[in-house]
Amino acid sequence: MMNRLLSFVKDWTLPVAMGLGTVIYLVFAFVPALDNAALFFAPLMDDLLPVFMFLVLFVTFCKVDFHRMRPVRWHFWVLLFNLLFVGIVMGVALLAPVASEDTAIASKAAGAKILLEALLMCIIAPCATAAAVVTQKLGGSLEQMTTYTFLSNFLTVLLVPVCFPLLEKGADVSFMAAFWKILSQVVLLLVLPMLLAYIVKHTMHRLHRRIIAIRDLSFYLWACSLMIVTGTTVKNIVHAEASLFLLLVIAFLGLAVCIVQFAVGRFIGHFFGHTQEAGQGLGQKNTAFAIWLSYTYLHPLSSVGPGCYILWQNIINSVEIWLKAHHKDEHQPTPSPSQ
Repeated sequence: MMNRLLSFVKDWTLPVAMGLGTVIYLVFAFVPALDNAALFFAPLMDDLLPVFMFLVLFVTFCKVDFHRMRPVRWHFWVLLFNLLFVGIVMGVALLAPVASEDTAIASKAAGAKILLEALLMCIIAPCATAAAVVTQKLGGSLEQMTTYTFLSNFLTVLLVPVCFPLLEKGADVSFMAAFWKILSQVVLLLVLPMLLAYIVKHTMHRLHRRIIAIRDLSFYLWACSLMIVTGTTVKNIVHAEASLFLLLVIAFLGLAVCIVQFAVGRFIGHFFGHTQEAGQGLGQKNTAFAIWLSYTYLHPLSSVGPGCYILWQNIINSVEIWLKAHHKDEHQPTPSPSQ
C-alpha cells in the first residue's frame, strides 16, 4: 500500500503539489482558529517562493554543460511565433473599444479588456525557469532549454515596457523604469544562480558532486515552489471581485492558449528534431513572474489568467512525465527466472 502511494506521488508530483497548495490555503483561510497562524505564515511564504525558485535554478545549472549553451534554429522560430502572438493580442486590445456612455456596453468593454490582458499574460510571460527541469526529466536537451530560457526572458524584458503602458495608459510606468525593474528580477532569479552554479561546478568539486548526486532534487524543489504559487493563486481567485462567469471564461481561455502554445511549439520543434524542447519552451510559462507583472502593471484580475495557466501547463507536464515513465517501463527487459 505504501509503495503504491509513493509511486502515485512520484508519477503525479505536480498535481499533488497543486492540490496541497489549494487545501492548505483553504484550511488557513476558512478556519477561524488558524487566523493568527495564517497571518504569520503568509509573509513567510512570500519570502520562501523566490528562495525555492533560486534553488531550482541553481541545482539545474549545476548539471549544465556551459560549453554547449548556444542558440539553435528552433529558438529563433519559437521566439518569432511568440512575438507574433503578442502582436496579434496587442492589436486586438488597442483596437477594441474601452469606453462608452452606455453602462452595459462599458461593462462589457471592461470585461473584454480584462480577458485580453489575461490572455496577453499567458503569452508574454517568459519560458518557465523550471522548463529545463521538466525537459531533462523527459529526456530533452538541458543546455538548449537553458539557452532558450535566457532568450525568452530577455524578449519579455523588451516587450513588457512597450506593451503595458499602451494597455494601461493611466499607469505611472515609464519605459526605463519598467525595463530596469523587470531586468533586475531576471538577473536575481536567472543570472545569479547560473553564475553561482558555474563557480561551484568549476571550483568546489566535492560540493558539486554531492548536489548532482541527489536524483530529481531540482524537480522536487520546483514542486515545493509550485505548492506556494498555487496557494497564492487560489487566494487571488477567492478574493477576486468578479462574476463567476468572467472567472470561468478566463480559466478556459488560459486552457485554450496553453494547448495552442504547447502544440505549436511541438510542431515547430519536429522540423528540427527537438519536439520536446520546443514544446516546453513555448508552452511552459513562468506563471509566478506573470502573476507579479499582472498585479504590478495591469488590472489585478488579469492575474487569474496565468494563475489558471499554472493548472493547465502542469497537468500537461504531469501527463508527459507519466507517459515517459510508462513508455520506459514497457521497454524494460523482463528478467529471466534464472536471474
